[in-house]
Amino acid sequence: MAIWQRLSNPPILAQRVGTGAVIAARSSSKRVIYAALAGNFMVALTKFGAAWWTGSSAMLSEAIHSLVDTSNQVLLLYGIHRAAIPADAEHPLGHGRELYFWSFIVALLMFMLGACITFYEGISHIANPHAMVDAHINYIVLGCSVLFEGATWAIALKEFRKTKGGAGYVEAFVRSKDPPSYMVLFEDTAALLGLFIAFAGTLSAQLLAMPVLDGVAAIGISLVLGTTAILLARESKDLLIGEPASPRVCQAIVEIAKAISGIERANVVFTVHLSPDQIVAALSLEFADSLTTPEIEEKVLTLERTIHEELPAVVAIFIKPQTAGTFQSRRRLLGRVS
Repeated sequence: MAIWQRLSNPPILAQRVGTGAVIAARSSSKRVIYAALAGNFMVALTKFGAAWWTGSSAMLSEAIHSLVDTSNQVLLLYGIHRAAIPADAEHPLGHGRELYFWSFIVALLMFMLGACITFYEGISHIANPHAMVDAHINYIVLGCSVLFEGATWAIALKEFRKTKGGAGYVEAFVRSKDPPSYMVLFEDTAALLGLFIAFAGTLSAQLLAMPVLDGVAAIGISLVLGTTAILLARESKDLLIGEPASPRVCQAIVEIAKAISGIERANVVFTVHLSPDQIVAALSLEFADSLTTPEIEEKVLTLERTIHEELPAVVAIFIKPQTAGTFQSRRRLLGRVS
């Protein structure tokens, strides 16, 4: 059966509890994104209004920040939609990596539109400082924004905790194969930091009668955005290039292979994530010399069926019959070539 046929309609996946967990995780990611999208859109409109009225550079930077976050959430939803398109003849392994592509675009937008524009705004305000009008409006808007952003941040943190398990936050971020699960959390964290910087800039500029500090706050917001964008871009790049499945998944594949009679040795297993819930696996296996070709085909079929049952995320499996000696010789040859 063609690979794309198995990918687009894998009967075993629909029957497994693991698939339900994957669907639930994807629904959770969407729920977090929708919450952040609604919150950021309302906050952006409010901030733009306050920036126009008060003339605050920090508030304008925050408005741009929220507008970029809103567009980012739209792109993440689009990436999730594109990644769910079934495999076809032109894309036999599916469209899963579109999620990683659009996640990388999100990071670039955050840097180019968010960090760069707010940095420019801060420099412009420092070069031509002017006092704010009705600064108390800024405090009201910032306070409401903290409530909105804090609510979406709490939702994102709750969902991220569910996915990270017992791992630490940094470890979970580095190992995660699901960008939406941590991108919204990073964006909301950066948003809250930006709000506190904007508050500090507004307050200090008003109390010290130094409008230039409003521009300094805008630069501070741009630095937060730039740092966040760089971290997200680096992780998205690694996922886009191709990251392996977790050691637990690789070991499970090896154990499944070893448990099938007639398979004497699993020389190596290569895996790569196409999306958070799509893994391609390639195995080098040594079969018993007594097996006939039809018997080997039957063992391969059993192996594929078992892997799909136990590990629903493994959507494509490639098997290379190879003795341990041939495998080691091949590795030495490749080592000399490289």
